[in-house]
Formats: sequence, C-alpha cells, structure tokens
Amino acid sequence: MREHSSSFDIARMVLELREHIGARIRKSYHPHWEQVMIRLNSKKEGPADLVIVRGKRLYLSDRDRPMPMSPSPFAMLLRKYLGNGRLVDVSQHGFDRIITLHIDTASGIHRLVIEMFRDGNVILLDPEGTIIQPLTSTEYASRILKRGAIYEWPPSQIDPRELSEDALFTILNSSDSDVVRTLAAKANLGRGYANAVCKQTEIDPNLPVNQLNEAQCGLILNELSNLLSGINNSTAYGWAKNEESLEIIKSGGIVGEIPPFLEAAPVDLVHLEPHLRIEYSSLSSAADTWWGAHDAAAYARREMEKMIEAGDAEETVGSQLGRRAVQQEDAIEAFQRKAIKTQEKAQSITDNYAHINQILEQIRSAIEAKGWEGVKSLLKGIEWIESVNPADRTMMAYLPNEDGKPGKRIELYVDETVHQNAQRYFVTARTFKDKSKGAEKALEDTSRKQKKDEKQRAKDEAAGRVGKVKRSKRLWFERYRWTILGDGRLMVGGRDARGNDTVVKKHLGKDDLYFHADLHGAPSCSLRIAEGFQEDTAPNPTLPEHVPSLRLTQSNELGEPSEDILVEAAQIAICWSRAWGSGGGAATAFHVRSSQVSKTAETGEALGRGAFVIRGQRTWYRNMPTELCLGVVAINGIPLPLVGTHSTISKICERWVRIQPGIEKKDTVANRIAKATGLVQDDILGSLPPGNLNIVEDQGLISKK
Repeated sequence: MREHSSSFDIARMVLELREHIGARIRKSYHPHWEQVMIRLNSKKEGPADLVIVRGKRLYLSDRDRPMPMSPSPFAMLLRKYLGNGRLVDVSQHGFDRIITLHIDTASGIHRLVIEMFRDGNVILLDPEGTIIQPLTSTEYASRILKRGAIYEWPPSQIDPRELSEDALFTILNSSDSDVVRTLAAKANLGRGYANAVCKQTEIDPNLPVNQLNEAQCGLILNELSNLLSGINNSTAYGWAKNEESLEIIKSGGIVGEIPPFLEAAPVDLVHLEPHLRIEYSSLSSAADTWWGAHDAAAYARREMEKMIEAGDAEETVGSQLGRRAVQQEDAIEAFQRKAIKTQEKAQSITDNYAHINQILEQIRSAIEAKGWEGVKSLLKGIEWIESVNPADRTMMAYLPNEDGKPGKRIELYVDETVHQNAQRYFVTARTFKDKSKGAEKALEDTSRKQKKDEKQRAKDEAAGRVGKVKRSKRLWFERYRWTILGDGRLMVGGRDARGNDTVVKKHLGKDDLYFHADLHGAPSCSLRIAEGFQEDTAPNPTLPEHVPSLRLTQSNELGEPSEDILVEAAQIAICWSRAWGSGGGAATAFHVRSSQVSKTAETGEALGRGAFVIRGQRTWYRNMPTELCLGVVAINGIPLPLVGTHSTISKICERWVRIQPGIEKKDTVANRIAKATGLVQDDILGSLPPGNLNIVEDQGLISKK
C-alpha cells in the first residue's frame, strides 16, 4: 500500500489546483504536527480544503473536519502573511515532488513551497525568496531551511516529460541494473510507473538493461510518452486490495479510518488488476476516499497523543509501566556493558604495565622540563598520546593492539602509578555492577506493579469501568453546568452568581437562547445555537465499547431548535435550579432571545452579581418535571458523566440511571456511580443537580446487566 505521493501525483495536483486560481486564502490550520490544512474559497469552484500531510500526500477535500480552537504558531503565521491572499499560480519544480503555491498579498507575491520527499516540509517565502518560516527547520548537505535563509531548490531530478530518444538511450546504456530499477531511479518514474511501462511493453522487468534491443527501447519511449500524457486527463483511479475490499468500497460500507485501498494514481497502471480498479473524477476525489476519514481525525489523534505523552490518562499506566520496564532493561544492559568494558580497560592497564609506566614517566619528565603547554605542542609527533588535560592533570593514551600499534584509548592520571590508574577503572566497573543490581531490583518492582495493574484493568474491563483521567486542563464548558440536548446541541448554565455573569457575557451569542427557571437564584442558561457535539471519527481506543465517543464541534448546520428541544432545555434549566432541592415534582421556566437580556437596571434600581433584567415577551414552559438521567460519554477522548433528559441520555448512552429528587445524599450516590463506572467522583458531583436525590431506574450503569 503506497502512502507517499509520486511525481505523477504532484503533476496532476498542479492541474487540479490551477482550477482554483483566483481563490482567496481564508484560514490555515495545523491540526497535527504532520498535517497542514489551507482553506480556499473560489467563486468558480466553491470552498475547498487543501490537505497537506507532510512527506506523504496532498489533495483537495470538502470533508468536514474538527480543528483546534487555538491555532498553532505556524498556522497563525500563515494566517498573518497569506490571509485573504489570492492564489495566482501553482507550479511543480521540474518533475520533483515539490509544489509551489503563488499567493498575491498586499505586500507582494508570497510563495508556499510544499516539499513531499523525505519527511516533507512546508516553507513560507517572502517576495524576495527569503524563508519567513519553515514548518521544520533542517539542514542538508547542499542547503539550509531555516528562518531568514534564502530558499534554495534541492538538486533537480530528470524530468521524463523532456526526455528525448537519445537521452533515454543514454540513460539505458549507462545503467548496469535491470529495466525496472533503471526506469524507476534513473528515469525518475518510481517503481509503480516503471512496472506499468514494463507490463504494457511486455518487457521482463528483471531483464538487464544491456540486453534490450533497439525495438524494445522504442517501445519504452512510446509507452512512457503515453503514460505522461495521461496526467493531463481529469480521470483518476483507485485499486482495491482484493475482491472483498472492492465490494466494501463500492457499497460505501467502509469500516475504520483507512479504507482497503492498494493504490491511487492519476493514470491507469496496467500492471495492477483491472477488475479491482475504481474510476474517480479527480485524483483529489480518489485520495479523499482513501485517506479522507483518517486525515480528518488528525486533531483527535493529536489530542490523544498529548494525553499519552503527558501520562494524563490512567489507562496509560500500563503502557507507562511497560516503558519503564523497557528503560530499566536497557539500563541494566548498559550498566553491564559498561562494567565489562571498564573492567577490560583496567585489566589491559595491568597487562601492559611496562608500556603504561614508560608513558607516565616520559610525560612527567616532559611536563617538568617544558610545562603542560610545551607538552601540548609536542603531541603531534607522539602516536601513543592523543591529548592532555592540564586542568585534571590527565592524558588520553593508547594501549598497544595485537600488532603492537595504537589500539584501545584510555584516560590516565599523570600523577598516579600504573596500579592506581588500573584501580580507578576497577572501582568504576564495580560501581556499574552495583547500579545494574539496583536496576534489576527496580525492574522486579515494576514487573510486580505491571501484574497488579493488568489484574485491575481486567477487572475494570469486565465491569465496564472507564479509566480515570487526571487532567491539568479541562474542557471549557466543564466550568459550568452543561448538557447535550436531543439534536446534539450544547447547553451551559452557571453554577453560582459569578458563573451566571460569565455565561451571559461570554457564552450567550446573538443567536443563542437564554433559559431561566422561574425561581429566585436559578442559573442563567445558554442554549448554544451553533455549538454542539458529533460522533468522534477517531475514538479513544482504551474506552469500553458501551461508552459513546463524541467531539465538540461548531456548525451552523444545526439550524433553529425544534419545539421539543426548547421543552427539553426548559426542563434542564429547572432541574439545575433550587426546584430540585425543594423536592417539588414540577416547576416553570421561560426562554428569551439574547438581545432581551441586559445588565442595565431601571432608573433608581441596582443589580447584584449574577442578576439580569429581561425585557420583552417571554416564552413560558409550565409544569416541567424535575427528573434527569446520567450516563457516561467520552468528549474529545475524555470520559465524563453526562446528565440530561431521559429521551436524550437513553438515545446516546447504552447504560444510564434515572434520578429524581429524594432523600439520599449526593455524595453517597456519586460514590456509588464512581465505583461502578470508574469516573472521578468530583466530576459526578459537579454534574448532579443541587440537592438530595434517589435513583429510580438503573439501566446497567451501577448493576451491570
């Protein structure tokens, strides 16, 4: 399965991108260290995202993809220099895997150079060709890619589009390899396209080049010309791995992030099975079908990688212990290796007593006569001494090898005897042995912890418990009361007077709706019109199967909420108020537009913290029941308790409990749920309504079914 773009792919992508010439550069994103995404807005072709997976592929896509709320420094820099710029040209450097976007901005034409070879790179150049910033600073033998340097192209490869008959014959005649390797490397075709040429011309790919006749060379040139001309067509092709994969792809029932493709190419590769071939309208369409879902989940993968790197997820304790065990095993091996090596040096000093003693006597005499600086100037003519260190009064000398010539290098203290120098190495060897024993003991402790952790994880998996998460940073809405409504929309409410102020000032947009229970001190609630949750395409693999995975998203496609959603939001607002703690079975709430909510009081009146004035007509909801459900859901890969209405929670979560006002303390209920689910008790306490409660129905959350 080929992951990396070929020169043929780059040549086709130049043509596809040129259809977007005149498009505006809207925003740039950096969802993963390996991926950069540039949003284009073309009046002719419409909006499209240029997805750049460094060193592997680039293509155009209109797939919805979650992006970081806070752009990376590189994304910010691209926005600064290219934002609202106009794409005026797209070019390929020769037939290399380098594509350049020429973008007209207020300060001139900037170039974005996308290198797709090796590990790949994305380099932003100013109008003079100076590097503003590369995605990755690096240094090669012939050029340097770093901020402030002049960008230099890498050494060019042969462009097969410009090959004449004589030039091709020269390449073939100068090679001592077989046909396929020669075409792939020296003619710059790549392995796949070289095989296609051999298949079409019926030439054995393993045939030595020097055995080709003139007619076969002509066939190769003719087929090469046909293959290159196919780049200018719009059609592209994908090949499935086998018959089963083909049926899956054609039916659209692709399971997993990476569909079962073998290859995608801008031309028909005749050496691949024709019955496994699928035709696409463009190379971008083929690449997006193949890699689109995987690349769209780049941000989710990066968030999970950050959790694992930071050791935040408790599910990674096992992997942390595993890494610790590997490190300890490596340390034991290193200590033992150093002990053996050091002891061998000590023994070599003893075995070469006369040689070492002679060097020490000579160096002492020379130092006494000429001093350390004088000795330094004489070292070039002495083959047995490499250097001297006056500060430590040491020298680097050589022991004789089997042939009597300088061999193993050792450090000697000039003021000590041969035995004293040997003893230093023996003591160091003993230290390494002691450290090795200490590491072995630590490894035994780690192994015991691993076994204990595996047993605990097995118990947790059997009980359907999630791993606890210790996080230094929480999702923004966790500072408030929050829930998911039936259409996936987010609703937040204040926990106290300060929280009420913040919800209205920061999280009540012009299109959002304000909900409030008709009770003094009830929380101010914001129904987010364009922010909600969708299914996570890259779920946390450590979570139990029964825990649904969602991802926070911002979308204007949700539209206006239905009447059922408004009723549901009113019920939530009531359950978050003192109506729950009073033990009542129902209460009243209302909602208004955000423009009706004001902090400005009437003349002669004053408003306290968390209080607001509502002006205009209200929409009332009477006799709303005080009842909620609690389930477990993963948001952006983090397991959290989700409290909401019965209709929504039972639809989202496989296991849940129904709660109503009662006599049992919140702490007791939260403790029971925490033990059964593995969630953090404080998270559960923060999600439960204010007041005592009773569990009236358990759908497998506490007592597993």
